[in-house]
Amino acid sequence: MAKYGGPVYIQHNPRAGDGFAAFIAFVKDFTTTFPQLHVDIKRVIGECNLVVTHSHITTSPSDLGSAVADIFRLDRQGKIVEHWDVIQAVPATSANDNTMF
Repeated sequence: MAKYGGPVYIQHNPRAGDGFAAFIAFVKDFTTTFPQLHVDIKRVIGECNLVVTHSHITTSPSDLGSAVADIFRLDRQGKIVEHWDVIQAVPATSANDNTMF
């Protein structure tokens, strides 16, 4: 864990606790609950001390999934010290022909 997470880790997802160990526990619990979980990272954006990933996350092959933007703040050593996420369900139909990705 020390390889990626800083000594302080601030979590803004209300379902996960503060601290990098709590984040790892949250991810492990989520992957246990959804063993067919698939994360398809579509793009990564980095600027200064922020990294944003835009992903399509599905919990099973039949799941339409969610569009997820994860925002990570890194410290001067490149360790993750803060996290936000924004999640939007992929709808069955759309008012346009564009995908969410």
